[in-house]
Amino acid sequence: MAIKADYVLRETGGNLLRNFTLTLASVLTVLVSLALLGSALTIGYRVDNATDRWKGGIEFIVYMNSDAEQEQLASIQADLAENPLVERFSYVDQDATYEEFVELFDDQPAILESVTPDILPTSYRVVPITDDPDAIKALGDTFEGKPGVREIAFAFETVKKLQGLTERINRLILTASVALLVSALLLIINTIRMAMFARRREIEVMKLVGATNWFIRVPFMLEGLVQGLLGAGGAIVSVIFLNQWFDTEFASTGSDIPIFENFTIAGDEMSFVFMLLVGLGSLLGIGASAIAVTRFLDV
Repeated sequence: MAIKADYVLRETGGNLLRNFTLTLASVLTVLVSLALLGSALTIGYRVDNATDRWKGGIEFIVYMNSDAEQEQLASIQADLAENPLVERFSYVDQDATYEEFVELFDDQPAILESVTPDILPTSYRVVPITDDPDAIKALGDTFEGKPGVREIAFAFETVKKLQGLTERINRLILTASVALLVSALLLIINTIRMAMFARRREIEVMKLVGATNWFIRVPFMLEGLVQGLLGAGGAIVSVIFLNQWFDTEFASTGSDIPIFENFTIAGDEMSFVFMLLVGLGSLLGIGASAIAVTRFLDV
C-alpha cells in the first residue's frame, strides 16, 4: 500500500492534537533538556575563548602600545631573552592579534568594522620557569612602566579557578540535561503509545485490508520527529537569548576584569551548537517513536 503525503500529514496532525497535553509536555521537556545542553556548550566555548591566550603555560602577557617603536619592542624582547626566570616567550604582532579578534567576533560585523589591525596592541606572552604566583608577579612587575609597555596582564589562579568552576557547573547542567532527555524519551514513547491505543480499532481494520506495518508507522514516527524538532527550536531560541544576555553583561565587565575581555563565542561555534541541538532533537523524536511503534503496534 503506497504512502501518500496528505495521508501522513493529516494523521500526524490529528495525533498531535488528539494528545495535546502529552505532546506539550514532551515538547517542553525536550526544550528544557536541550536548552540546558546548549547553555553548557556555549559557556564552555566562552570560557575556552576567554582563557585561550593563557594556554600553554602562559602566566603573564606584556601588552605593548599600538604605536610602540621598533627599538622599544627590541628592548623588551632582549630583556625577556636574557632573564633567567623566563622559560620561553612568544611575540604576537598586530596581524595575529587581529586574526584572534576576527575569530572571536566574526558574528558581530559592527564591531569588526570599527576595528583595524593598526589600533590593536602587540604583546609578548611569557612562560616563566616557576609557577609561584608571587615570583611571577615580581617578574611581571619588572616590565611595568618600561618604554612602549601598555600594561601587564597576569593569569595566576584566576584561569584555573574559572575553568574549575565552569567544569563543575557544566557537569551539573549536563547531568540534569541527560536526566531530562531520558524523561523526554519516555514521554514521547508514552505519547505515541496513547495515540496508537486510541486508534487501535482503525489500525486493526487497516491491517485487515492489507496495510503494511510501515504504512501505519510513518505518521506516528513523524509525530515524534515533530515533537523533537519543536523542542529543539525552542531550545535554540532560549540559547540565543542566553547569549545575548552574556554579550550585554560581559561587554562592560570585560573592561574591569581582563579575564572576561574575550568571554565570547564565535559564529561557527554557535552554528555547531544549533546543528547539534536540531540533530539531537530529531534523533530523540525519531528514536522514541521508533521504539513505541515497534513495541506497541499490535494493539
